[in-house]
Amino acid sequence: MSNARATHFTRRGILAAGGALGLGAVLTACGDDDAESSGSEPTASAKESGPWSFKDDRGETAKTDKTPSNIVAFTGVAAALYDYGIEVKGVFGPTETTDGKPDVQAGDMDISKVTILGNTWGEFNVEKYAGLTPDVLITTMFDDAGTLWYVPEESKEKILAVGAPTVGISVYDRQITEPLQRMLDLAKSLGADVNSAKITDAKKRFEDASARLRAAAKAKPDIKVMAGSASAELFYVSGSNLSIDLEYFKALGVNFVEPPAKAMAESGGWYESLSWENVDKYPADIIMMDDRTSAIQPADITEATWKQLPAVKAGQVISRAPEPILSYDKCVSMVESLAKAIEDAKKVS
Repeated sequence: MSNARATHFTRRGILAAGGALGLGAVLTACGDDDAESSGSEPTASAKESGPWSFKDDRGETAKTDKTPSNIVAFTGVAAALYDYGIEVKGVFGPTETTDGKPDVQAGDMDISKVTILGNTWGEFNVEKYAGLTPDVLITTMFDDAGTLWYVPEESKEKILAVGAPTVGISVYDRQITEPLQRMLDLAKSLGADVNSAKITDAKKRFEDASARLRAAAKAKPDIKVMAGSASAELFYVSGSNLSIDLEYFKALGVNFVEPPAKAMAESGGWYESLSWENVDKYPADIIMMDDRTSAIQPADITEATWKQLPAVKAGQVISRAPEPILSYDKCVSMVESLAKAIEDAKKVS
């Protein structure tokens, strides 16, 4: 693990890199036009009874008199729980795109069946949250200070005053296998059958994909991979020391572009910001691009300097999920995608 610590961010910077901190200075409570829940069948957790508890990655233990059924979660967490058979009542975070379609972070969830408490950064409708009579609130954490991702600092006291315990799963400065296991443990506590064929098969496919990536990286150690994210003004190059996916890929032998620590200092070690004129600063054979809706997607980048990059001209650009949905099923494809890209890559840098 890296000992780097996050410091300060702009709102764009927070959403641009491979991870970020939820800082109160940029958070606001709003969201009056969010979609209402149309209701859903009882989840697996609702079938359980008796006291429930779960110790999260802050070292805090959430406790309820019975297994939670009214669950509210960050969208990506809700999507992971959905893959394990646990449905939530409310979500906050990127859920619905401007054209009404599910956001990439919503996974396979039917977003018409959940109450959206906030769809963009800083939105969290406390009234709607209280109206759900939540049993627990679950989200991720992108720092070691226990900051709950997408829970606005300015309305945090009101949210906590509703009375539901909170659970934070850390996705900071560790390999993805750790939060994957933690999410599986959480799902089990909520009533998921973690020994089902569906789940054990997904885990096996993830392990097989990882072995494939390790073999690809070993066979082509000179293939240089860059993790990027695009905004209108800047191009962000992520370092691999804090992001759960990049740390894991690096451990499997992937050769990443690594901006120097000094260049990433302003972002707390997450990334270096480049002007589009300097987007060719680091030679790369494969470019992994941020797939979140907050980032400009490769097909929509019009900058001439981007189009002239050797990896772009060679068609060696793939998508990356800086905030992976933490189910084994969803993580298989991202490992396989990088493995295939390295297997097929030509040295162009």
